[in-house]
Amino acid sequence: MKIAVSAYSFSRDLSSGKLTLVECIGKAKEIGFSGIEFIDLPGETFEERKTLAQELRHEADRLGMKIVAYTVGANLFTGSKEGDAKEVERIKTQVDIAEVLGADLLRHDVCYSVSPEGDGRSFDLMLPTIASNAHEIAEYAQAKGIKTCTENHGYIAQDSDRVERLFNSVNHENYGLLVDIGNFVCADEDSAHAVSVVAPYAIHVHSKDMLVRKEANASISAMTRGGNYFCGTAVGEGDVDVRKCLKILKRAGYDGWYSIEFEGHGDCVDGIQRGFNNLKMYLEELN
Repeated sequence: MKIAVSAYSFSRDLSSGKLTLVECIGKAKEIGFSGIEFIDLPGETFEERKTLAQELRHEADRLGMKIVAYTVGANLFTGSKEGDAKEVERIKTQVDIAEVLGADLLRHDVCYSVSPEGDGRSFDLMLPTIASNAHEIAEYAQAKGIKTCTENHGYIAQDSDRVERLFNSVNHENYGLLVDIGNFVCADEDSAHAVSVVAPYAIHVHSKDMLVRKEANASISAMTRGGNYFCGTAVGEGDVDVRKCLKILKRAGYDGWYSIEFEGHGDCVDGIQRGFNNLKMYLEELN
């Protein structure tokens, strides 16, 4: 049973100064995790990010924790060949950071919006360019022993059929999908159905739960693409059928890491702990 946590889950404590990124590793171990992942390390230069990555790797090794993934933002359709090439080279430097971290996996985004003209008008028009750029990044990372993947994230590349088409278009043995159980909610898609579509391509999983409502309220105000409202919550306490999603992934042969991503209200450590307890129970039920 391989359960990790994204350092993003500690965002509230990181923002307040209650925890540092390095301290998140010890806190994750204290909760019960055996792995952790990091997102877009801060730093003005590559050398600054590299130095921080070395500190994180040293602390993880000291505590016997595995850094399982490095997650970064990316826009692989900029509207120009020059812009695309610059972005691809930037993501390659993030692969280098993943190597310093000792992570076996780099997750990158692909796009965030459509535009009113040109090939940016739709996901499918952008897809050939995105896929070519993702293929180049996967090729670069393969030489370093690091797999690359894309998550169902960012509203545009979020539906299960779109990320399946993306996987098929990239068509590289070193590339797969990060399946975020909760993120399908943002595209108004039933998570269990969506997971059943993409489970065969999963090389990493984000265990996330969501509360979904027809109307907004004081605590649930983020809007789905279809006009519903959602917010994150502890795994096992929301409207996502996490148990069913896990069963589907197991049936598809997935045996990798399950990384909790907590985006709920309240004390983040408490929410992460509750989610860990539930996820551990669910996975034990499958054995």
